[in-house]
Amino acid sequence: MLPRLEYIKQARIRLGITQRKLAALTGVSTSMINQIESGRCKPSYETARKIFEILGSLEGRTSMKAGDICSRRLISVQRDEKLHKAIDLMRNNSISQIPVFDSSRVVGMLTEDGLAKVMVEKDEKDLKNMQVSQVMEPPPPLVDVSTPAKALIPLVRFAKSILVSEKGNVMGIVTITDTLKMVE
Repeated sequence: MLPRLEYIKQARIRLGITQRKLAALTGVSTSMINQIESGRCKPSYETARKIFEILGSLEGRTSMKAGDICSRRLISVQRDEKLHKAIDLMRNNSISQIPVFDSSRVVGMLTEDGLAKVMVEKDEKDLKNMQVSQVMEPPPPLVDVSTPAKALIPLVRFAKSILVSEKGNVMGIVTITDTLKMVE
């Protein structure tokens, strides 16, 4: 099933292309595109399908990807490090969560919320001697750099952060704040 014909004009304008350009890309006349957009003409199923395919491929090329919005300055800790070192890193860099690695593999996430829970339960002396692995939460989702940024919004609302990988290596992180780059 195809989208409504009214979406053709909306998509074309959003992509910043003229009726003439859309006509050239789809192989139909500029006049036909004008008539479809104004509602004076209903195209055949094949013509409409072709127009939507072209618009879809153009949107795919122009839309932002995970690699475009992620923070590439990834600050992380190793699972066997002392908790106080991780807390210092978080405080000094004004970050609320930090990925935890075991060598080069992501094994967890240290968050302010998780730390607050532990602080309520444990004595201050115990906290200083704890390792990150004793407090870390499960690792966040991992997506490829080419993942459409729009697909990350529901995921980051649930998981609070997403790690971004390129060729199997973690190279960035996306937080709710990073998704705001899509508005700029």
